[in-house]
Amino acid sequence: MSSEGLDKPFASGSNLDPPKPQPTSGGQQMNGRSASKRRAPQEKEGVHHMAISRREILLGSAGALSAASFSFPAPAIAQSEPIKIGCLAAITGPSSAPTVGFNRGVNFAVDAINGAGGVKGRKIELVMRDTQGDPTKAVNATQELISAAKVHAIWGPLNSGEALATTPIMARAKMPDLHPCVVESLIDPVKFPNAFRIAPSNSQWDDAVRNYCLKILKVKKVAVIGDTTGYGVTAVGASVAAFKKDGAEVVYQANVDSTQPDMTPDMLRAKNAGAEAIVVWSVSTGMEARMFNTRATMNWDVPFVGHPSMASGELASLVAKPENWKKVYAIGYKSCSYDSAGKLPPKSEDLVTRLAKANVALNDTLLWWVAGGIDCIELIAKAVQESGSTDSAGIVKYWNTLSSYPGYFGNYRFSPTEHNGYLTDEIVMSEASTAKNGTFALAPGYT
Repeated sequence: MSSEGLDKPFASGSNLDPPKPQPTSGGQQMNGRSASKRRAPQEKEGVHHMAISRREILLGSAGALSAASFSFPAPAIAQSEPIKIGCLAAITGPSSAPTVGFNRGVNFAVDAINGAGGVKGRKIELVMRDTQGDPTKAVNATQELISAAKVHAIWGPLNSGEALATTPIMARAKMPDLHPCVVESLIDPVKFPNAFRIAPSNSQWDDAVRNYCLKILKVKKVAVIGDTTGYGVTAVGASVAAFKKDGAEVVYQANVDSTQPDMTPDMLRAKNAGAEAIVVWSVSTGMEARMFNTRATMNWDVPFVGHPSMASGELASLVAKPENWKKVYAIGYKSCSYDSAGKLPPKSEDLVTRLAKANVALNDTLLWWVAGGIDCIELIAKAVQESGSTDSAGIVKYWNTLSSYPGYFGNYRFSPTEHNGYLTDEIVMSEASTAKNGTFALAPGYT
């Protein structure tokens, strides 16, 4: 990989040189990966506010990216012990799609950091375990990572079913954990003081969907439909309650078996009740496609708004006609949404360019998954850099000071009483059928 020099110092005014490359440690590197990170200036005691320029973060290659990510003097004697990060990921199985993207981001960040010399001379070593989307396997892998592999922090699991089973185990072991899972109960600073979420919770998704319907589409009557899974039932109930609280009229609500072959009865009930938008809470793309097709058959010009699965690429082969997938607005993110000119936010545009130079593919995954993977590695590496060790208490203490942390997926904010780090105003609606290199067009109505 090529390297480019910094074109300006950190916004904090630091003139510290980036670390010089250190000898590779003798420890085994999992998946050929070992890693360094970004320095946040300390504005006042207990608060870190990162003010880092785009060029300082995003240089011309993965290796150069890391040089911009940190600014600290090289230690006189480099510590040889690697920083071990455990990864609980469904590499195989029905829940493997997100893992593909997350792993690309994780590996990109590790290569970048290690390529610049590591964190104060210490390389990052990934210890990857395939959970196959199975909570039992996730539990076994968690115990093995903690007891046998002796990792310093864990990334994952990547789905809520596994996380519900593993989060208490990590709490008992005081293992620092970052994850992107949406279930509300997974984050509780009292019960799980070591667990931090770097993606929206389901209630944040719900807020974003409701705000789009009421404030941008300006509808007053909605239908709310989900599947019959535990998630679908819970999500529909919460969504209906929130719409009513905000003064909207929920004219129809239903939980439908995702294998139901004909969605006509439910769509007719929603139409006859006067629904001006249909809110969908389901991960079943088959059920969603049948709703889209039924809407077209009914010649009903009603928008669908809701779950990110409505933007899944497989829907292209499930809808009867491409136009049936229009006027479908799925949950998306500012960092991964392009405007009417086809442009992403500048920071994201640069990241996509750097990923392309590093041969990181985006055409079969989502940019937010890749960006989230980068952020998790950098948050762990930065915590080790700032705390001066891989002690779990120091890592957690550092995360609790992050009042403002500019990641690639979005901006994060943590405190001792708030471990939901992703900001709701980073969530937007996307035009579901407009995927381009893992990004989507902003839904209508945004300025």
